[in-house]
Amino acid sequence: MKNCRELKQIVFLFLSCFFFCGPLLSQKEKVKNQPYADQKLFHLGFHVGLHSQDMILTNVGVAGDDGKTWYGEIPSYSPGFTVGVIGDMYLNPNLNLRFSPTLHFGDKKFVFRSFEGADVADEPEFTTTVRSNYLMFPLDIKYSAFRINNYRPYVIGGVYGSMDLGRKKGNPLLLKSADYGVQFGLGCDLYLPYFKLCPELKFCFGLADLLEKDRTDLQDAALMRYTQSLSKVTSRMIVLTFNFE
Repeated sequence: MKNCRELKQIVFLFLSCFFFCGPLLSQKEKVKNQPYADQKLFHLGFHVGLHSQDMILTNVGVAGDDGKTWYGEIPSYSPGFTVGVIGDMYLNPNLNLRFSPTLHFGDKKFVFRSFEGADVADEPEFTTTVRSNYLMFPLDIKYSAFRINNYRPYVIGGVYGSMDLGRKKGNPLLLKSADYGVQFGLGCDLYLPYFKLCPELKFCFGLADLLEKDRTDLQDAALMRYTQSLSKVTSRMIVLTFNFE
């Protein structure tokens, strides 16, 4: 059900973009702000915004020595803050190569529930929060449509590597610091008199298994059951930024 709701949200965003761009195509020709802004070989910028961190958890589903089976999930999302810089290189009238080191400050709430056979165990659920400050290095290709007056929609996609600067040992659940993955998104360049403002929505999908299984840092051996209840953890993120270029 959770994945179904997320799919509906993504479809809604794409349809909204389609109906938003439609009226732009019917506009009459107007005076263009910064008519030569897109012809620079290199230009710089920065972006700020919000994001939501998520994880795909693969549960083992096998009972432990005490006969209990633990299942983990992330039931809700917390917004985080995003800030970064942009380096853009012109390739041709429609393509740009973009490198945008970015910091994502946020956290994730994990909930573990135990079962004995088909019944819920008497032990209450366990909740833990993992704070992650990701330093991400995305390399993207930006494909822009033809400019209509002072608007230019685009799609963007590429790969990234990241490091978790907020990793703290001793937590009930520990994630590896290094990750890599793919991302794609869409946005629209709005040409203002002195700069470009670009609302952009991106979806990031990690490819590495981030679950740290070697937990010699744990002082309480009972906490190991939460790590043992999972076989794989991969990251994903939704990022909404406002680029100033």
